[in-house]
Amino acid sequence: MQTLKLTLQAQKDAYLRCPVPTLAQRREDLQQLARLLKDNQDALVAAVSRDYGYRSRHETLLTEIAPTLAAIRHASRHLRQWMRPRSRPVDRLSYGLVRNQVIAQPLGVVGVIVPWNFPINLSFTPLASIFAAGNRAMVKLSENSRNLAAVLLEIVPRYFPADKLQFFDETGGVGVQFSSLPFNHLLFTGSSTTGRAVMAAAARNLCPVTLELGGKAPAILCADFDATLAARRILMIKCLNAGQICTTVDHVFVPRAQLNEFVAAAREIVPQRYSGLDSPDYTSIIDQRAFERLLETLSDARRRGTEIIPLLPEPLIDTARHRLAPQLLIDPAPDSLAMQREIFGPLLPVLPYDSLDDVIQRINAGPRPLAIYPFTHDRRTQQHVIDFVMSGGVTVNDALIHVGQEDLPFGGVGESGTGQYHGIEGFHNFSKLRPICYQAGWSSLSLLAPPFGKLADRVLAFLTR
Repeated sequence: MQTLKLTLQAQKDAYLRCPVPTLAQRREDLQQLARLLKDNQDALVAAVSRDYGYRSRHETLLTEIAPTLAAIRHASRHLRQWMRPRSRPVDRLSYGLVRNQVIAQPLGVVGVIVPWNFPINLSFTPLASIFAAGNRAMVKLSENSRNLAAVLLEIVPRYFPADKLQFFDETGGVGVQFSSLPFNHLLFTGSSTTGRAVMAAAARNLCPVTLELGGKAPAILCADFDATLAARRILMIKCLNAGQICTTVDHVFVPRAQLNEFVAAAREIVPQRYSGLDSPDYTSIIDQRAFERLLETLSDARRRGTEIIPLLPEPLIDTARHRLAPQLLIDPAPDSLAMQREIFGPLLPVLPYDSLDDVIQRINAGPRPLAIYPFTHDRRTQQHVIDFVMSGGVTVNDALIHVGQEDLPFGGVGESGTGQYHGIEGFHNFSKLRPICYQAGWSSLSLLAPPFGKLADRVLAFLTR
């Protein structure tokens, strides 16, 4: 705890010495982030794979390195415009007497608590926004990211001083201590349960918090959309990182008349992409606890008589390497484990339906999801789903794509999170938008100074008309 406090104080002191870094300073910080990733790409990718037991190199490059570099480029390219003070029109009563502006200034020191599933992306993409906004940062990694933490603890000091950026490993209890620090802002990505504890700890310091949580993000296949194409796109995302993505498709609603076509397409598509559990492109489940949780979900569905359709040839389970084949769960019971908790793995409940309004009602009966994925070409149906189902984000006719768009905000709503970042929204999230009013030589308020007379009566009558 003492190291955490000392680092925070050193960063706050450094902030006070330079509270508003220049455009050139911020761009240099962003370029240093990019250099760190490029110079050490192989070591970072290998470390994440060791943490997983095995993770596809291509998946790490696709989901972590590439989007993070894109975020850094986007911030650097638009930073001058983002930093520019914004003039605001004034009321006609004040015309010529005041000049109003809004300026974005750094908050100070931002704490970042990172999950294990995309530890590079979810460390460095926020840092792109944090540094663009002119802040300093302390980053705590997950207990499941020990190998990555060791690499970062070694290499980050080569690129940044500790009073600008410092990483911390989870050595037991660090997370609780970290979230209790009086940061100027705290970003947490992880489970809803831990998010509640983080928010409660931060509240003791009145520290503003951005929570990026999870939930059961549904896909909705509508009758006008090709079931095979939908299956191809949904299963691409569901199998990515073995389903261990907060914004993946948790379950899919399929028109009853298209159920067989969707299932047949899934059984054909997945073996074309992965030869089996030993495929070098297929990622392991992160640890024994997560592996057993998924097996428990399968056992619960099997006990209830749910039809389970494997999408790879046997063996379906590799206990030694924590690998589990993608499988469809056809119409599991609403009170089953598959439908009651976030799956976070390669199991996909397929829910046949007869009425789109029933689907909407069923989604709205639960917590608001981090994302929804409607598949339909009909513009009215697209808008109907968007209007009647609130979620953190939406991708129409695909899944997950909205997360990688740097000019769109990313964030949850309700139980799937609070606050948002990426792009200009990330810049604003980690800034204080300060209103500045420049008064002219004399003040219009002087018209209302006591003793009140007829002039004050006329002014007040105008203002309260």
